[in-house]
Amino acid sequence: MRVLVTGAAGFIGQVLVQRLLRHGLAGKPISQIVAADLSLQSLPNDARLRLVSGSIADPGVLEQALADPVDAVFHLASVPGGAAERDPELGRRVNLDATVRLLDLLRSQDKPARLVFASTVAVYGDPLPDRVDERTAPRPALSYGAHKLACEVLIADAARRGWVDACSLRLPGVVARPGDGAGLISAFMSQLFWKLRAGEPITLPVTAEGTAWWISAGACVDNLLHAAAMDCRQLDPRRVVQLPALCLPMSAVIDALSRACGEDRRALVRHEPQEMVQRLFASYPPLHTPGALELGFHHDGDADGLVRRATAPATSD
Repeated sequence: MRVLVTGAAGFIGQVLVQRLLRHGLAGKPISQIVAADLSLQSLPNDARLRLVSGSIADPGVLEQALADPVDAVFHLASVPGGAAERDPELGRRVNLDATVRLLDLLRSQDKPARLVFASTVAVYGDPLPDRVDERTAPRPALSYGAHKLACEVLIADAARRGWVDACSLRLPGVVARPGDGAGLISAFMSQLFWKLRAGEPITLPVTAEGTAWWISAGACVDNLLHAAAMDCRQLDPRRVVQLPALCLPMSAVIDALSRACGEDRRALVRHEPQEMVQRLFASYPPLHTPGALELGFHHDGDADGLVRRATAPATSD
């Protein structure tokens, strides 16, 4: 089985590539993973990896990645919200134009590939309604969400025509991203895990009562792999799944980290709320996804499960 992963060296991409190499896909071993990203030095040394370095928005990169037919595609590459607002042309070229080009290239294959597209909860816009469920109407407030929503529609149309066999997954906040998260307003959500685990102080720009949707990278990859193996005929014509996520206040995550790392961690947390950050990342309503759960998608179970999986090594399942 040959698989293409765009954004392969990113936070989620690295976990996905490791899992594919170890366990294959849908019970089948991997013969080759075509890994495409700006830089690929973080990926393991494995003869089954074919590395394609460069932006998917640049001429020839996707063509090189799809020089040979693939059985499945995980399309993870994107320019995130803040960066896409600062550079709208780059955001459009990567988030929208490159996806259109990817669909054109996949259309030329003799056999339709399974395409799993990483969409986002940013399609719901700001402010969020009092309740979000699987029928909540999208109303993106930023270019990032608008482009992702447009891609969902185009992917569903390509699936209708039989060019791909596709599923779009709306991803919530995935933790715990390593590093300082430079440039990401939401970086504090991941830094909370690593700082408290290391016994270091952290100042959160949100209140203890502020709620967010949380999922670990491990659970996120579980769901990506499930989407690639499931019978997509179970989906409605939109081909969209809102991933389940835990809706937790910051205090619940801090409690779970304290149970896992030591009760002294509580004293390391200070709260200095910033209105904009609180509104964007800590004012989330309940999220109801019974349809996704019935289809076999899942979250981390509870706050303790979230902490356990979010702080596990990338090589663990």
